[in-house]
Amino acid sequence: MVPDWPLGETFIFKFFLTTRLHRVKNPTHPIQCPSRTSSIKQVAVTQLNSFVGIYPNYLDRMSSFLEQLPIYTSPLFFGAAFLLFRWYNSPSACSKKLPPSPPKLPVIGNLYQLGALVHHSFLSLSRRYGDSLMLLYIGSVPSLVVSSTEAAHEIMKTHDIAFASRPNTRMFRTISYNLKEITVAPYGEYWRQAKSILTLQLLSNKKVQSFNGLREKVIADCVDKITQCFLSNNPADLSDLFSSLTNDVTCMVTFGRTYNEGEIGKKFKKILQEFSEVLGSFYFEDSIPQLAVVDRLRGLTAKVDRVAADFDEFLQGVVDETITKISNNPDRIGEDGVETFIEGLLKVQKEDINGITIDADVIKALLLDAYVAGTDTSSSVLEWAMTELLLHPDNMKKVQDEVRSVLKGKKDISDEDLDQMRYLKAVIMETTRLHPPLPILPPRVARHDVNVMGYDISEGTRVYVSVYAIMRDPKVWENAETFLPERFLESSVDFVRHNFELLTFGAGRRSCPGRVFAMAINEKVLATVLSKFDWSLPQGVMPKDVNMDETFGLANHRLVPLLAHGKPVSIVSS
Repeated sequence: MVPDWPLGETFIFKFFLTTRLHRVKNPTHPIQCPSRTSSIKQVAVTQLNSFVGIYPNYLDRMSSFLEQLPIYTSPLFFGAAFLLFRWYNSPSACSKKLPPSPPKLPVIGNLYQLGALVHHSFLSLSRRYGDSLMLLYIGSVPSLVVSSTEAAHEIMKTHDIAFASRPNTRMFRTISYNLKEITVAPYGEYWRQAKSILTLQLLSNKKVQSFNGLREKVIADCVDKITQCFLSNNPADLSDLFSSLTNDVTCMVTFGRTYNEGEIGKKFKKILQEFSEVLGSFYFEDSIPQLAVVDRLRGLTAKVDRVAADFDEFLQGVVDETITKISNNPDRIGEDGVETFIEGLLKVQKEDINGITIDADVIKALLLDAYVAGTDTSSSVLEWAMTELLLHPDNMKKVQDEVRSVLKGKKDISDEDLDQMRYLKAVIMETTRLHPPLPILPPRVARHDVNVMGYDISEGTRVYVSVYAIMRDPKVWENAETFLPERFLESSVDFVRHNFELLTFGAGRRSCPGRVFAMAINEKVLATVLSKFDWSLPQGVMPKDVNMDETFGLANHRLVPLLAHGKPVSIVSS
């Protein structure tokens, strides 16, 4: 008996979304006919579900289109599209064993599966297709996503040299003085020497300690601004205050002055905003070379060139100003008796210390490195740390009690004081675990063919270490989604000693050399604002009302600025 089918001569596959027909039990289903074998049924159902499941956003549009076709052409169209999809995603005939990979589309690869916050997309895809290693195609570029501690160990220790280089892209070449920034420089002698200069002149323990006076001046200004907000009965915008603070500290130790006032301040702010925008843009030329013309048509190529030229002009002005200061006063020793990074670079250039040619472009590239690495990442940690403490009053009280107990009313905070603040350090580590400033480490690239965990990785494959996924892995972290600083008090895991669980600063040869510099800012600032103020959310705002959405520029920030009331402790006591 033939059932009643509405519009029986029309191809309407959405009909099955609302009927009770079951593909296994109901004999009217086409692949339940006696002439069809069980194996054909299973393959067809599985593959059809896979096909439709991958394209939920296109279901309605495809349905509308197919329903307009004559009954005899619709199945032909659907069958042809289905076969094309299966052919494109079929295993290669070559003998290589590749990591698991989601289905990809021609030309764009897996781009259609990535959202605005790529680290969230990587996390969800890795949990479905490859907990440790997953192969994606960002356009036509094979890209290995690393999502477990075991895989991170393989990439950044076992095969560290094989993955020690960076992708050579047009965008990187344009904004980094043709790959002279150490962040994007290819692995080799120049990178080793430039990293050594950066470390000795800015990031060593001795240098970081010499900058204490400059840091404390900027932190004192921040305290004054929070106090003024309280006196005017307004909440403090901690996101903005922390951004300004870390920007001023980095400018002082790098350039010898701040750039936050007047016309030059406005120009510098605009350059930074556009710099962040171009870094966060998608470049067809670097992923889908065939569509490079799209970058030019939408003005992105011209914008990158202009932003690079504007930043170069600014940095050249900083260099010229410093050279003039030194020429006018040869006996001058830095700012307040402290040699700044730019002065150290000019000295290295003059004395030819490291055996590499330090021309004007190298100096500007290293200045750019120091500035970009030292600002957004630290302000990201500070705003997320205060966010979590405001949402968890018990943790707030515990860390404030520790800080105030160590200081015993002292106005200044010494390095020795910070060493005793174990819970404060745990708060910072837990903050970066849940909200890493760089949720995906800067991409590496395979320098040659290499076998990783039994998979064949080809030369030129880009590698993305998803620290966001690793540091929220429930197999590694108990209650992985919960803010729990106590987990670090009895643990041997920290930013230095880890088994690739806590990768805030990366690992291996391409790890971030600025850990000491960053922690000197984060610990001092957080201890200061927690010791001098009692904090609360704005009136009427409950913890459940706080927006926790993210936005990604140079680092992972809050989408909505963090507002909070800071009541000076002296007023509380009185």
